[in-house]
Amino acid sequence: MLTYADIVDALAPHGLIPRGGLHPAPEDGVPPSVGGRPTQSLVLVGNAGPEMWRRFTGAPEFADGAPDPLDRWTTRVLTAVADGLGAVALFPFGGPTYLPIQRWAMRAEPVHPSPIGVLIHPEYGLWHAYRGALAFPEWIDLPSRQEIQSPCETCPERPCLSTCPVGAFTTTGYDVPACAQHLDAPAGADCMELGCRARRACPVGHSFQYPPGQAEFHMLPFRRNALARLAQN
Repeated sequence: MLTYADIVDALAPHGLIPRGGLHPAPEDGVPPSVGGRPTQSLVLVGNAGPEMWRRFTGAPEFADGAPDPLDRWTTRVLTAVADGLGAVALFPFGGPTYLPIQRWAMRAEPVHPSPIGVLIHPEYGLWHAYRGALAFPEWIDLPSRQEIQSPCETCPERPCLSTCPVGAFTTTGYDVPACAQHLDAPAGADCMELGCRARRACPVGHSFQYPPGQAEFHMLPFRRNALARLAQN
C-alpha cells in the first residue's frame, strides 16, 4: 500500500516536498478521474527554500536557452515521479483554464493569504511555492491539516507593508505600475537581485529565504509580465 512517506522519498531527490493533501469533494475542482478511475487522493507538491533550486540548476532545462525552463523541468520531473507512483501529475501552468492550486493548498496546509498576497506558511514564511499536484486513484492516509493561526495575525508592525521603496503594498491593494517602474529603474536592482524587499521584510521563515540567483530568476519574469501589463493600460 502506498504511503505518504513513499511520496516524500520519491520527491526528495529533486528538492521537492509534498505539501499536504486532501481527499477531494466535488466542490474542490479536482479532476474527477485518474486513468479512468475516480480520484481518491490529491497531494500538493512544492518547494521551500533553496533545495529545489540546487537540483534545477544542474538540469538541462536550466541552461538550454528555451522558454519556461522551470515549468519544463517541473513537468518532466513530476510526470516521472507520478508514473512511478501510479498517479497523474497536475500543474498550475499551461492554461487557461488554470487549476485552483492555492485553494487546494489552503485545504491541505495551514497557509493563509499574507498582506502582500503571497500565501504565508508558519514555518517557511513567504519562501515557498507550489509546483503541481499528484492525483491518485487510491485512498492514501494523508497528514491532517494543522489548525495554525496565520503569523500575520500576531505581527502588529507588518513590515511587509512599510518596507517597499515605492509603497506598492497597502492594506487596500497592490500598485502594479509603481512596482513595475521601480523594478525597471536602477533603484530597483536590490529587489531584482535579492528578491522583493517587502517579502524579505517578513520576520517568518528567514532560514528559507531564496539565494540571490534563485531570487533573480523569479524576479525577471515577474518584471517582464508587470511591464507588459502596464503597457496594455
